[in-house]
Amino acid sequence: MQQPYPAHRPGPAATRPPEATGRILVVDDDPTVAEIVTGYLVRAGHLVDRADDGPAALARAAAHRPDLVVLDLMLPGMDGLEVCAKLRERGPVPVIMLTARGDEDDRVLGLEVGADDYVTKPFSPRELVLRVESVLRRTRPAPTAVPAPAPLASAGLAVDPAARCATKDGTELALTLREFDLLAFFLRHPGRAFGREELMREVWGWDFGDLSTVTVHVRRLRGKVEDDPANPRLIRTVWGVGYRFEPVGSGEPEDPTADGSGRGVGESGRGADESGPGVHGSDPGVDRSAAREEG
Repeated sequence: MQQPYPAHRPGPAATRPPEATGRILVVDDDPTVAEIVTGYLVRAGHLVDRADDGPAALARAAAHRPDLVVLDLMLPGMDGLEVCAKLRERGPVPVIMLTARGDEDDRVLGLEVGADDYVTKPFSPRELVLRVESVLRRTRPAPTAVPAPAPLASAGLAVDPAARCATKDGTELALTLREFDLLAFFLRHPGRAFGREELMREVWGWDFGDLSTVTVHVRRLRGKVEDDPANPRLIRTVWGVGYRFEPVGSGEPEDPTADGSGRGVGESGRGADESGPGVHGSDPGVDRSAAREEG
């Protein structure tokens, strides 16, 4: 088995301030993809570890706990889904999953096992860096000079943004990073309807992307906060608009297969990150310009 690449430390090209630096673990068996992703992350000021398979990734994560993992779904032997699940067993760590598969079910499955987001190959390395930094900003504690956000409570749910803790009827909820942020956002804006595009912008911090990411996270959150997830009463679908948090949980139960866009969940929510030039992995059409730019 090929040994993991040594950690890459920021060189003179890195201009990010020290407080913005995170330790990122990049896991991909395609050396071209791994090199391009690593190069962009290093130039953005991050400390990067690399591994080319699941066991090596778990060993690197155990030796130096990462702040975030960029994880390829298609790995030899132990695939990315299993690696993600094992990483989650050790404690919370944000995961952005890379996939070359076009089937929406595969992408949704990555979110279901706990990935915070996925990026479909081909992708823009710059976009991936922006997504990494968006996740890192949300996981870092707020500066001491900035007052901590006030706790939120409604309909038996309580969220403490400073402690990153959420409870339902006094019992702590096991939420991923994005599920926590989504719940906190809903509690801050009770009774207001939000479209999936708006939720992606306000909660994820992105102006574009695959909207099925929002759909899956709403479904996962319903599974943890609703008394009957099959008949949600707190997080309501607003047909043709998106979703609304009803603090009293009133009204008739709705169709749980709705995705807030007037389409069924199985229909595509294809976004800008699924097309165009970028990193293709082992595809012969891989954009080599990105690699040349690093040279």
